[in-house]
Amino acid sequence: MANKNTFQILGMMSGTSLDGLDLALCSFHREGTSWSYQLIRTGYQDYPPELRSQLEKAIGLKTTDLLSLDAQYGAWLGEQAAAFVGTDSDSLDAVASHGHTVHHRPELGFTFQLGAPQYVALSSGLPVIGDFRSGDIALGGQGAPLVPIGDRLLFSTYEFCLNLGGIANISFEAGGKRLAFDIGIANMLLNHLVKPLGLRYDSEGALARGGQINTALLEALNGLAYYKKPYPKSTGYEWFSEEILPLIEAFPDRPENQLRTATAHIAHQVALQVRKVSKKGTGGILVTGGGALNTFLMELFQEELQPDFKVVLPNPKLIEYKEAIVFGLLGALRLCGQPNVLASVTGARRDSCSGILCLP
Repeated sequence: MANKNTFQILGMMSGTSLDGLDLALCSFHREGTSWSYQLIRTGYQDYPPELRSQLEKAIGLKTTDLLSLDAQYGAWLGEQAAAFVGTDSDSLDAVASHGHTVHHRPELGFTFQLGAPQYVALSSGLPVIGDFRSGDIALGGQGAPLVPIGDRLLFSTYEFCLNLGGIANISFEAGGKRLAFDIGIANMLLNHLVKPLGLRYDSEGALARGGQINTALLEALNGLAYYKKPYPKSTGYEWFSEEILPLIEAFPDRPENQLRTATAHIAHQVALQVRKVSKKGTGGILVTGGGALNTFLMELFQEELQPDFKVVLPNPKLIEYKEAIVFGLLGALRLCGQPNVLASVTGARRDSCSGILCLP
């Protein structure tokens, strides 16, 4: 497909915060080295309770159970893809499936995303590109973040692109290179703190807004060693469970106070990293991901940055589906043999064209 200029791709994304499966059907067009996209339609599929429970516990599964879930989840993803695409399957070039990250240990030379691409392909009857991260890790990179190639090609009018999912990550141009890294914790912590209240998330940050800051907890969170590490760097659930959860347990408090403290922590750390990179913003900060819908978090973030930077919240579709859109772009780049993972972002030895193509 090296000579083709327009690709129709279904991007599928499952984030670390276990919000569910995002689906974005897009048409991508290239003209020379420039790319543009048209969002055809989007969809969201919540996890059945049993599957959500399995995904939550996946990191602790023994190898045989993990591989069994890998196949089961892949088949489920394929079913969702086929149901969503429907009659558009004839014009579809591929499904780009991120899978669900369970083990991300670049320092040990591996990463693992549940949702075996071959099972997705066979279950959906569609060509599927998956396993986007392993190639970069084999080249000595972090295997993350991957979205910055989309930030460069599709959203270059902004100085920063910030995603607030389970983990907060940011990308920007510096010295002619695209740079990016995982800043630290975001929705993964906030969603964890509302679980005792029987909620999935703190809608618009309303509970956090009514809480009080726990100073000792805030200082402990801000003192985490990860924040002092230089980039490129990436993190995931392991860091959350091994270093953040013990702090939550060490400083017990009302959920509202823990939420208020965690929200202040996230806003502070993200703003701190922005200011380290740029003294005064000129192109705005595009904010997407579930955290962009947290009104209180966005207010605290803007307060931390004023008056030097402008926080830009795009239309709700882009806020919720940007990562699925960009993984569709990664699929299009893979089909035409162009680099879709940037070494300047991940620290790998070179750029790479990553992803495994599986046919039904």
